[in-house]
Amino acid sequence: MRLKPAALKDIARFLGEPTPAAWVDAAVPELDLLAVDHANCEKKAAASAMALMNRYPGKTTLVRQMSRLAREELRHFEQVVRLMESAGMRWHHVTASRYAATLRNDVASGEPDRLLDLLVVGAFIEARSCERFALLTPLVEEPFAQFYRALLASESRHFRNYLTLAERYAKRVQDVERRIRRFRQLENDLIVAPDRELRFHSGLPC
Repeated sequence: MRLKPAALKDIARFLGEPTPAAWVDAAVPELDLLAVDHANCEKKAAASAMALMNRYPGKTTLVRQMSRLAREELRHFEQVVRLMESAGMRWHHVTASRYAATLRNDVASGEPDRLLDLLVVGAFIEARSCERFALLTPLVEEPFAQFYRALLASESRHFRNYLTLAERYAKRVQDVERRIRRFRQLENDLIVAPDRELRFHSGLPC
């Protein structure tokens, strides 16, 4: 299933700041490093979904959607590992980027704001992933290009699910809009700030 251009435009509007061209230029020759980091990101995405299920078991819509998302993320992890094996890429330790941890450091400690913030952060992580897959797809060789194309639709759906859940469980629509603005500024700062380590969600290479 191909992602429609309109969906990518919606994601671009949501993100605000586009990925710098310098990140793309640095990322393409380092596909083996990105593949390891990508696999780690998929595991973490599944873990985050399961953590939401465990923390909010009474919210049945959230539990149902996070269960599906966790399964998909683990399947993506398995697919990355298989691609690495077929390409002769060796698994090696890669430290985590500052991106997700920095976003989550700004999550509220009390409810219901904590749930809202976690869902908004999830939306930003999925949206940025989708944007970067779209940027890399025409520049990397097969079979990674085909894999990234296939991921576009699922990552876009995950982004929309997180955002829909935030709107569902917020007290007011204005609360969602306020937190989106807050996390957009933080997320955009991370994307354009100099970053010594190249990762899938890293900032400007330096």
